[in-house]
Amino acid sequence: MNAPLRMRWDSSGQQALLSRAEDLIKASGRSILGIAGAPGAGKSTISEWLFEHLLTRYPRQIALVPMDGYHLAQSLLESRGMEHRKGAPDTFDGVGYVAMLAQIRAQTTQEIYAPVFRRDVNDAIAGAVPIPPETRLVITEGNYLLLDETPWNDVAELLDETWFVELDQAERLRRLTARHLLFDKDAAIAERRATGNDERNARLVAAGNRRSSVVIEHTSLVVATGSGE
Repeated sequence: MNAPLRMRWDSSGQQALLSRAEDLIKASGRSILGIAGAPGAGKSTISEWLFEHLLTRYPRQIALVPMDGYHLAQSLLESRGMEHRKGAPDTFDGVGYVAMLAQIRAQTTQEIYAPVFRRDVNDAIAGAVPIPPETRLVITEGNYLLLDETPWNDVAELLDETWFVELDQAERLRRLTARHLLFDKDAAIAERRATGNDERNARLVAAGNRRSSVVIEHTSLVVATGSGE
């Protein structure tokens, strides 16, 4: 396997990434681009930036399907005593996510729908993202797109290209803690979540950079507009 191409998240890198995404749009058939990385690395920020820029040039031809839409329901996690581990690989419907990617690739004559995760209700909402037949590129982002464990190891073969987002560890933890504070309102709990469960998940994700097409060296040069994942 060839070493991934490394790009910085600056104006030059952004233009190069846009160009790569446009090549996928212009390819035959429908393409799926996966953007992976550890919690807080900036996957959501970069995915949403890419989606918004492409949508202005290619209306109704771009869709964004976050892996977070496949969180298991909060009520189910609580009934199984798993709520403190939310965000770990087994707290997602990985089989359902793989099935959705396969459907996205195969079903190009009818509109299909994907779920999203809403932090304000701490749960996934079904049927929130429409993918019409004319969609040429689907961007999907999440922690475990390149995880070499069942069922996640079926994801990569469904993707046309994968980007892995890296961010300085101290900055990543700072952003994660700040994000948790938006919902927990308790600094000690927010820090414990960022350095506990999130950090365990980050270590699982780290090896994915070697299996990606591109590694994006994220920086603080661009103001984040998304959730920062």
